Amino acid sequence: MINVVGITYDNQIEKNLSIHDADLDLYKWFWVDFHEPSDDEIKHLAYTFRFHPLAIEDCIQVLQRPKLDYYDDHSFYVTHIVREQDNEIYKEEIDFFVGEKFIVTFHRMPAKEVAQVWDRLLGQKNMEKWDSFYVFYQILDKIVDNYFPLIYKIEDRLDKIEDNTQNKSMTVLMNELFDTRHMLLNLRHSVHPMRDLLYRMLNSHHLHGIRERREYFSDIYDHLLKLSEMVMSNREVTADIRDSYLSLNSHQTNNVMKVLTIITSIFAPLTFIAGIYGMNFENMPELTWKYGYFLSLGVMVVIGILMFLWFKSKGWFK
Repeated sequence: MINVVGITYDNQIEKNLSIHDADLDLYKWFWVDFHEPSDDEIKHLAYTFRFHPLAIEDCIQVLQRPKLDYYDDHSFYVTHIVREQDNEIYKEEIDFFVGEKFIVTFHRMPAKEVAQVWDRLLGQKNMEKWDSFYVFYQILDKIVDNYFPLIYKIEDRLDKIEDNTQNKSMTVLMNELFDTRHMLLNLRHSVHPMRDLLYRMLNSHHLHGIRERREYFSDIYDHLLKLSEMVMSNREVTADIRDSYLSLNSHQTNNVMKVLTIITSIFAPLTFIAGIYGMNFENMPELTWKYGYFLSLGVMVVIGILMFLWFKSKGWFK
């Protein structure tokens, strides 16, 4: 579906235009939104707007890295939006063709960021503040703002894993931890390229529309810097929790091994004694002695007590 609005030279908005009405000479600027376009509608990128084939190819191919390309009368941007579903983060792509007199947005999936700005634009009465670059800023700002709820949700999830108030097993906690770490990795693959894209936009001498609104786009860049730091810090938190759990697991294993070692050490000499007198040789005088059985048991008890006291003196039971 293709949606078109045009802003006339007297700052009036014309809604529900056809793609065939998208004539630069008729409007001060216009916005064309390719919303889940069909193959025939995609052809308008080449036939109606005559965009570069490489830019059109980037639109058709799924999930290009966020980037910026310069052309004669416009610039082309690839951006990422992120969504969370079933504890998985997946990315979607929104492409922009931005010129002085037009903005074209292209997305194959529903994009609430575009829809929100579209509805806000249609509700405006004074259009003097709005232009193609301001629309671009509004959408980009909402894209970046929608990263924060995902970060906050991941932080809450990490707090639950660390506190473990539900007394989950170590295996379950480690699985949740690695799933969270995977989510952060996917998020980083979007945040860092978007940060680099904004840096390039702010430091480019070709984008006059961006430079005139530098304070707006600088604010988005600051948000991306904060997001990048939050992603990295949370990944460090996952690493710390992982190391803590592994250390705790190792400590528990060592305690178990220590108890087993003590038990084995105490029973080793007792087994030795029992093994000797369990042999059925004839010339073993203790076997015929009246008190031989009681003496052997007494020796075993004394050895067990002495070894227990010796281990205790070494601090093995602390």
